Amino acid sequence: MSKTTGKAFDIKIFVRLMSFAKLYRVRFIVAATSTILLAVFAVMSPVILMAAIDDFVAHKDLTRLLYYTIAMLAVLLVQVLFQFSFIYNANWVGQHIIRDIRAKTFRKIVAFKMSYFNNSSVGKLVTRVVSDIETIANFFTQGVFMIISDVLKMIIVIIVMLYTNWKLAIIALATLPVLIYATKIFQIAIKSTFQDVRNQVANLNGFVQERVTGMKIVQLFNREKIEYQNFVGINEKHKKAHVKTVWYYSIFFPIAEILSSIAIGLIVWFGGLQVVEDNAVTVGAIIGFIKMSQMLFRPLRQIADKFNQLQMGIVAGERVFNVIDTESSITKSGTITTESLQGNIRFKDVRFSYIKDEEVLKGISFNVKKGETIAIVGATGAGKSTIINLINRFYEIDSGAIYLDDVLVEDYEINALREKVAVVLQDVFLFSDTIFNNISLKNNDISLDDVKKAAKQIGIHDFIMTLPNNYAYNVKERGGMLSSGQRQLIAFLRAYVSKPSVLILDEATSSVDTHSEQMIQHATDEITKGRTSIVIAHRLATIKKADTIIVMDKGIIVEQGDHNQLLQKNNGYYKNLYEKQFSTEII
Repeated sequence: MSKTTGKAFDIKIFVRLMSFAKLYRVRFIVAATSTILLAVFAVMSPVILMAAIDDFVAHKDLTRLLYYTIAMLAVLLVQVLFQFSFIYNANWVGQHIIRDIRAKTFRKIVAFKMSYFNNSSVGKLVTRVVSDIETIANFFTQGVFMIISDVLKMIIVIIVMLYTNWKLAIIALATLPVLIYATKIFQIAIKSTFQDVRNQVANLNGFVQERVTGMKIVQLFNREKIEYQNFVGINEKHKKAHVKTVWYYSIFFPIAEILSSIAIGLIVWFGGLQVVEDNAVTVGAIIGFIKMSQMLFRPLRQIADKFNQLQMGIVAGERVFNVIDTESSITKSGTITTESLQGNIRFKDVRFSYIKDEEVLKGISFNVKKGETIAIVGATGAGKSTIINLINRFYEIDSGAIYLDDVLVEDYEINALREKVAVVLQDVFLFSDTIFNNISLKNNDISLDDVKKAAKQIGIHDFIMTLPNNYAYNVKERGGMLSSGQRQLIAFLRAYVSKPSVLILDEATSSVDTHSEQMIQHATDEITKGRTSIVIAHRLATIKKADTIIVMDKGIIVEQGDHNQLLQKNNGYYKNLYEKQFSTEII
């Protein structure tokens, strides 16, 4: 989590954000040039106004007054054109930049290890990718360009004032140092509140996302009131963070308005005295100075506001860059790619821990030959699922070695490795999309005909055809329109059409009805034919046909053999487990 630096402006984050504009330098220059010219032409209006009033007072010539009026209209028209150029190009640059930053952030997120997601809130990551990056757009559109325009406008106004009448200019600028100091204090104070606001937004998003995802648990355990009270507390913190920003705004803007009014009053007072005493100041100059003082103080107030937009963009940028800079991807990705794998797997004294010094696997060694099916059984927490996570390199081992076709898994290019290893998990995740897209995952190399052919081969085509719109049926979020057994069948088909060299089934038959289990068992028999397979199962009846059964307990292998061999071991771990489960099923 980013920390408040206490500085009103973080130059490192600013420079890093600006570096994304390099790709769009032409549009950026056009937008910046438009802001400069906009500032120049904005100051021309009061200059023409002063000249028009003084000229008309002196000559009473309506024709000359008409020329001045036409000149002011022309200046106004040019301002409109530059305003359009600025708004369009600034927003164009901003949107393209946040598209690039969002793509870079998401690309980094999808490469993270599973351990990163185990320790990170999904809601907060969503906030980084969506809300925070959207705030960065304002950094460019409402921050950088507007500040450039306002600063230039103020500089030109001050120069014109000093050139026109330096005494009146000094009077007009008398309150400016006070306003600049107040602005600086305001900017420093508001930055910490902005960071607090972004933190509370992330907390709120994270809380809501988790509760909506787990709504079934919330309602099953009658926690609606409790979770509502928790939400009220988080929502209250969110409100307080925003109210704090409002508090600073409500103090600063009245102060700025009062100082602006004082400056105008001083101009009228001093200018009036000069007119009465020695005509050193003209009526046109007084009116022009009033207008220019408004042009001076209004941008300064806006700069404070736009600087806040700039700071919010920098705060958001800092949070997004924290994600981009996080080193949580696989440290070593090899270069070996292959069209096909034999499927020989070898674990050699593999040790692994999720938490340092708390080993989950304690020197695991075993071999799986091409085309064999091995089953891994054991109590919860024995390390069964950890083994399959290591084959796919979702995590990196502490020591030892894992070989695939006698090549270390880290020597394979990671995407090539995962293309050849398919996994069917117990908790099947389906996207809010059609059956076909959930199976093919929008891989252009997998056609609808391929999916239908594969579905017929493993015996689930008829089930899909009973659904409305068949393969075009939308399963909604997380596959909520399907039963757990149906989702499992879709996961089997998804693994099968990818034509993997190694197939891993992790508790694929648990928590399903008898009919679905029969279909899943048939699908299992079909997709494991001639393919190296690793099956993790609690139901021992489903793994009798496995070539080898590995029995694990507390991170070590305690027994190994086929079903009949393990049953012959007196007081063996597998035998006791099988007899206990069999007797339970009989009862």
